[in-house]
Amino acid sequence: MRENLTRWLYQAMGFQNGLAKTQRIESISKATKPNKAEPKEDSKPDQMDISADVKYLSWLKGHPSALGSFQEMMDAAKGKCVVVFLDYDGTLSPIVNDPERAFMSDLMRSAVGDVAKLYPTAIISGRSRQKVYGFVKLDDIFYAGSHGMDIMGPAIQANSYDGKYQSKALDKKGNELTVFQPAQDFLPSIEKMLNELEETTSEINGALVEDNRFCISVHYRHVLQEDLGLLEKKVQTLVAKYPGFHLTRGKKVIEIRPSIKWNKGDALLYLLETLGFADSSDVLPIYIGDDKTDEDAFKVLKGRGQGYPIIVSSNPRDTLASYSLHDPSEVLSFLIRLARWGELSAV
Repeated sequence: MRENLTRWLYQAMGFQNGLAKTQRIESISKATKPNKAEPKEDSKPDQMDISADVKYLSWLKGHPSALGSFQEMMDAAKGKCVVVFLDYDGTLSPIVNDPERAFMSDLMRSAVGDVAKLYPTAIISGRSRQKVYGFVKLDDIFYAGSHGMDIMGPAIQANSYDGKYQSKALDKKGNELTVFQPAQDFLPSIEKMLNELEETTSEINGALVEDNRFCISVHYRHVLQEDLGLLEKKVQTLVAKYPGFHLTRGKKVIEIRPSIKWNKGDALLYLLETLGFADSSDVLPIYIGDDKTDEDAFKVLKGRGQGYPIIVSSNPRDTLASYSLHDPSEVLSFLIRLARWGELSAV
């Protein structure tokens, strides 16, 4: 019954192509899960699933698939310089229980590498820059870690940014780059907090403290429900001792960040300037991300009236993104198509 209703909904709303994709996703999902008794057709879980489908399809009207809209998007990109920005977790890799095992597939790595051969490409992540590089292992792209507070970008220094926080560096190939770290002054306090947090949260089973260089992530995906209040209280008590910091929240994670006016949107603007596109009308930035912190970058693109902010989400949510992709597998498909389009356009 659900399959028939879903088919009707897709056809009624003009998503015939999306139906085949949904069926493929469901088939893969069923093949990878243990066999369980199928619920009855009139069971409440099934009705809830149908309701979720209806809401998602309605949401897609305002945030159409970037795959389904690809040709239309690329028609507008002709004659422009495409620049690609990507989040990491939940975009290039799936969200996993152990953040240390958020590996990207070889196929995804190949797709990102192919895109980077054609367009300037940067990964902007909440992880430390070194950690993201360790996952991605590509030298021909730019990396911005700690929500953009640690950028290894083009060699050109941005005149509109404080030179105190910009320094020259070499990549593994000996190419000159610029490292920009606007939160340098906070490092001593971050190191102190990191040591205190590791000690004070050690008694809470499942709590994981991650050093992301210019911010600290406290993961609670494996913490028991009855311990969450205690964990949050410990984190809040610690941060209260350091007035230059504040808390933000992500997917099963509490983050401690320096209280400076800097986010992924600012990192995007910095990279555009160092690439020579600060005031250009011929640039077309594409930003793909799944997290709340990516909304800052979406806001920048909306404000510039340029480019395509693309949200990665399988659920309806408030977002400034213009387009959507369902999950990292669709991100992969989009990047493959983007590289292919770029190759054909260059002929």
